[in-house]
Amino acid sequence: MTTEEIRATEGKLIRLGEKDLPALCDAFELARVLKDHVRTSDIRRLATGHIRNGGGIRAVELYFKCHLFDAVESFDSYLIYMEKNRANEKKFYIPRRKQLKQVVDAMQDLEDQKLELLAVSMPPGTGKSALALFYLTWLAGKHPEKPILTGSHANSFLGGAYQECLRMMDKDGDYLWHDVFPELNVIGTNAKDMMIDIGKSKRDGKRFATLEFSSVGSGNAGKVRAEQLLYCDDLIPDLEMALSADRLEKLWQQYTTDLRQRKIGDAVELHIATRWSVRDVIGRLESQYADADKSRFIVMPALDENDESNFDYPIEAGFTTKFYHEQREIMDDASWRALYMNQPIEREGLLYGENELRRYFELPDGDPDAIISVCDTKDKGSDYCVMPIAYQYGQDYYIEDVVCDNSNPEVVEPRLTAKCLKHKIHMSRFESNSAGGRVAEKIQNEIRSKGGRTKITTKYTTQNKETKIIMAEPWVKQHCLFKDSSVIKEDKEYRGFLGQLCSYTMMGRNKHDDVPDAMAMLSDYAQSFTASQVEIIKRPW
Repeated sequence: MTTEEIRATEGKLIRLGEKDLPALCDAFELARVLKDHVRTSDIRRLATGHIRNGGGIRAVELYFKCHLFDAVESFDSYLIYMEKNRANEKKFYIPRRKQLKQVVDAMQDLEDQKLELLAVSMPPGTGKSALALFYLTWLAGKHPEKPILTGSHANSFLGGAYQECLRMMDKDGDYLWHDVFPELNVIGTNAKDMMIDIGKSKRDGKRFATLEFSSVGSGNAGKVRAEQLLYCDDLIPDLEMALSADRLEKLWQQYTTDLRQRKIGDAVELHIATRWSVRDVIGRLESQYADADKSRFIVMPALDENDESNFDYPIEAGFTTKFYHEQREIMDDASWRALYMNQPIEREGLLYGENELRRYFELPDGDPDAIISVCDTKDKGSDYCVMPIAYQYGQDYYIEDVVCDNSNPEVVEPRLTAKCLKHKIHMSRFESNSAGGRVAEKIQNEIRSKGGRTKITTKYTTQNKETKIIMAEPWVKQHCLFKDSSVIKEDKEYRGFLGQLCSYTMMGRNKHDDVPDAMAMLSDYAQSFTASQVEIIKRPW
């Protein structure tokens, strides 16, 4: 039979295999002959259906045969097959696959040379480092002749990584690395220097071992080499280093002159770390390569946009929403955001410290002197539409409610109207830059049609945004009061508003500056009511 005839037969057998398990098994044998890794995904999917329908051991065997066949080419299949014989309660990947699959796919792209740089930020204990160790053993089997260098802040971590890689490749262990790479063996180890060499026999030994582990700054010239991959895991050990500009600068120099200099040829880079600072290695790489086609920066925070856990694995090692909420309650905001939400903050450059803000539990007695708001509008994109609503009592402005929403305009704009009507806002100023003027006119018409009293004005801003934000800070701290944390415990929008305000830094790049910009608008608007007041005084002559 010609190749075309075999492929036609393969396709026919796959179609028959939806109901006929023996036909599906024959289809797999043809796929194996043709080295057709595309079709095996269909065969595996159909085998899963047979398992669910009581196909028995033969269907299970077919399912794992497909993964074994694909394991050399597919990191996802490698992960699944490696743990085939492990007890369900010991398996790492399957219980976490739903959450980790995007990272696995990115690592696949790194191996396929679709990426040259991959950085992954996830909360502690969610499996990022363990996943990377599986990746190292996979690459070691695929390219035993190409050295892989792993760098970290200390030998204590690297020693554990070295031992775990050996355990994964142990012939007598409960992982199936030798099924995937049957011709290869561990042909040399060096526990002192933490090196593992892979080959068919000891005759394949080489100067640079397949897997090498070395701490940053330990003097790696001539000792190690990264020809396949440079993997950096948590180069910053703790908060103390993250708070030191000098130590961060030294770390960057060590990375660029030590670890990175060990790369040769087309070696790629993988970085996994807790994001303590915008000036850490990942932060500085992101500032240079964020828009590069072959760079990817994955951020997986502890809580999603609904304030629910992203890592509630269906196992004992899962992290529930309750757990993360409790962690947030007991930690300071900057540490919580860095460690769990992967939002690095430069504490010494924060414009608004959380403990510097004035707080309140409920509004003062009596009617306010005025109810005002400002609105920093948005068009389509990731920016936020922000509207703080202030109840004025004398010289104090109580931020009673907010809109802080990055939904599309058709979602946000009705919310702005509803807030104006709910609070019976007297006056509101909309920034007329970009789409602001159109939005202001639209909302003013809607308020009038519903009998509201809010008078909306617009102002075009020419002042530099950063300057405007910094200049407003003293007024905001002196005159604005924000709801106490206990009051807004269930109000994720208000908490998000404060989170953005208290994460604005003058020392680095700000992902979002819409909230401090809106508060600067409020400062300007509130002071415009008093700037032109006339005071009668006694004539001095």
